[in-house]
Amino acid sequence: MEPQWITSVGIDIGTSTTKMIVSRLKLVRTSGALSLPRFDIAQRELIYASPIHSTPLLGEDEVDAERIWVILTEEYEQAGVRPEELKSGAVIITGETATKANARRIVHLLAERSGDFVVATAGADLEGLLAGKGAGADRRSLEVRGAVANIDIGGGTANAAVFYRGKAVGTVTYHIGGRLIELNAGGTVTSVSPSIRPWLEAAGYRLEPGHTVSYALLEDLCRAMSLAMLDDLAGMTAPEERDAVRKLTLGAPLPQVQPIEEWTVSGGIGRLMEEAKPQSLAEAAKHGDIGPLLAHTLKACAARYPIRLAVPEQTVRATVIGAGMQSTEISGATVHLDPTLLPIRNLPVCKLELTLSLLEQPASLAAAVGQTMQSGAALFERDASPPFALALAGLEHCGYASLQRLADRLSESFADYFPDSRVMVVVCDTDIAKALGQSLEKRLKERTKIVCIDQIKVEHGDYIDLGEPIAGIMIPVVVKTLAFHGREGDRH
Repeated sequence: MEPQWITSVGIDIGTSTTKMIVSRLKLVRTSGALSLPRFDIAQRELIYASPIHSTPLLGEDEVDAERIWVILTEEYEQAGVRPEELKSGAVIITGETATKANARRIVHLLAERSGDFVVATAGADLEGLLAGKGAGADRRSLEVRGAVANIDIGGGTANAAVFYRGKAVGTVTYHIGGRLIELNAGGTVTSVSPSIRPWLEAAGYRLEPGHTVSYALLEDLCRAMSLAMLDDLAGMTAPEERDAVRKLTLGAPLPQVQPIEEWTVSGGIGRLMEEAKPQSLAEAAKHGDIGPLLAHTLKACAARYPIRLAVPEQTVRATVIGAGMQSTEISGATVHLDPTLLPIRNLPVCKLELTLSLLEQPASLAAAVGQTMQSGAALFERDASPPFALALAGLEHCGYASLQRLADRLSESFADYFPDSRVMVVVCDTDIAKALGQSLEKRLKERTKIVCIDQIKVEHGDYIDLGEPIAGIMIPVVVKTLAFHGREGDRH
């Protein structure tokens, strides 16, 4: 089969800025003629990057959706593409913008307007993951054969993602950003974000709109903020500082990861690190916030650690590059589906871990399948079609008899727990999707249609989007990993 090219878009609506990129993805067969067909994205080409626009707001709590769409429409014209030509990509709403009252409605609206398979995404963990890929931290971790962290810092949040030998192993988000404290050239504070107030109070800073601050005070504040974050990432937080760091952390802490050997800083703060350090309060407040001073204080603090501070491949466009060029995977070695059922968007994942010994024990297998189906029924709507995607792991050496036993249990349990659902989605990480899909269809007959795909690894709690087939056999897939976090206390 000749290589196929698809056009992809990335749109990032952040606290301070909105950006768009258009890219081309080259899909090729990577297996031999006598092997099962495997497909991969072999090449990614950036063909257009928009200027950086200020994110339009309607007051403090609402995003101006129509103004954003006007901006994007103009950018599509500049890029020379039409939304209907786009077959992949993502719209991501990031930073404090994700907390706006109409954020969810806007990101889905923009995704629907932006192409056949442009997905809506949000969440700090996913933002950090995409930014890390856009900044090149995943590829860099392969080169150094160790752990590399990218810290993407914009106006409202710092999203860190740690990669080890090419794989994402942890994410964490901090209430750190250039626009969390706004001020004028004279040092008068004009705004303090509610998200940073708990840490400010714990750290002994008293800031309110109308207060006048000095350059020295702001530099000291930025230094304390930077060190708290870097200590946490490096596993060096002192016991007496842990309570304050928790107040700086959004969501769960960073799980146990390998020691970081190198880190990069992307986002607007990463770009400001490339400029000259502000020497006065007026220079520090040239954008009406603490961004320039935070950038250079962070740069100076990073030099204190036995961790290399490297230059990322992208800074301010890291997240949008990740959303447009790194969010899509390909399924296609063996698939079984009715293409009229696609696309399917925002499908939650329930995972079932299997072993060869479990497949040989009918009672234990039935219990494991039933427990997973019961969990899905408790979490999601029973009459949804489909209610969730069932991810199967551990089937590397599944024989015919074992596969048939598995199909028996899956079909029986799905019919019991979801009698009104008309679509069942199964995601395999090995090349058994066609055989399993056919076996399930034989058992469920006309009552339930089957979508069974392969080569995709997902985890419980992820969300998945399945696009329309390309060249009849390749399925574009976006896995939206929302969290890597473990239990509270799983630290360095």
